[in-house]
Amino acid sequence: MSKIISIGTAVPGYRHEQEKIFEFMSRVYAISEVEKRKLKYLYKYSGIKTRYSVLADYSLPADKWEFFIPTENLEPFPSLEKRMRVFRDQAATLSLKAIEDCCANFKDQRITHLITVSCTGMSAPGLDLELIELLNLPATTWRTSINFMGCYAAIHALKLADAICKTDTNANVLIVCVELCTLHFQKKYTPDNISSGILFSDGAAAVLVSGHPGSEGLRIDHFYSSVSFKSKQEMVWELSSSGFLLTLSGYIPELIEQDFNSIVHECLAGTDLAKEDITHWCVHPGGKKILEAVHNSLQFSNGQLQHCYDILGEYGNMSSPTILFVLKRIREALINDQRNNIFGAAFGPGLTIETFVLSA
Repeated sequence: MSKIISIGTAVPGYRHEQEKIFEFMSRVYAISEVEKRKLKYLYKYSGIKTRYSVLADYSLPADKWEFFIPTENLEPFPSLEKRMRVFRDQAATLSLKAIEDCCANFKDQRITHLITVSCTGMSAPGLDLELIELLNLPATTWRTSINFMGCYAAIHALKLADAICKTDTNANVLIVCVELCTLHFQKKYTPDNISSGILFSDGAAAVLVSGHPGSEGLRIDHFYSSVSFKSKQEMVWELSSSGFLLTLSGYIPELIEQDFNSIVHECLAGTDLAKEDITHWCVHPGGKKILEAVHNSLQFSNGQLQHCYDILGEYGNMSSPTILFVLKRIREALINDQRNNIFGAAFGPGLTIETFVLSA
């Protein structure tokens, strides 16, 4: 039986108010006053107050920019190579902050396996080897990387860690998710780029999963996943010479609202729980409309998704680490003298929905 024994989180040093990001975007898009008012409305009602980035530019006047070139059309626009250099410079440092937060009380815990997760940067040799060296782990440490799965990738990593721990009860699996989404800003004024500019941010999370029978933590009980191939073009993440390009259809909330309740029941069919037994809901806050779709699909009253809304408001959508930020917040709020059942879900390209059930 595997358990999540610790969760750590970290964000980069630059904290941007949503209003400041709007000012940056309205400038670089070079849009009319009418379009600017529309854009301001979208930012104001996004449910997001602040976001974090490894880039300072989003809150600075143009003459202070360091990553973007302060020309009228931002040319030369940052290349994929320039973006990946920043990822290589920043990803390990941010990951280490999350690992330190995760493992602060487990200094003597021997890490046997390392799983790294990212969809916003990659190279070889990559983050996994860099972290093994920085953490002074044995060169024989078992390792793997999960790349380009998007916002649900942390659940996929938990699924892999659970399988490892069920095979080896001596396993201590460290999962590290790090995403630098803000490196991939695109200057064309399109619906997809507008949505990305409103929602995404940078962050990292680390999770320690143990197979030791005596470990204390959140017990991993069940996983369930589903792919809607008919909707596979509604969320797409592709590489280009000027960074990664995201297609984010406005129909996604509608699709989730249609399907989510049935997926919850399909997942819980593999457990001894009913929907009414779930005490905490850990849903990836991909955006305000996503959370509203889940709320409507499950016919919630107010409050069940409050932790999800709080994380969205404070951090925005950090892709894969985001659901772990929510899970950490839920874990801190658990009532120790009662049975706690946590249902988690995240969404990504495919259109894929990954879910889990935890208990404490």
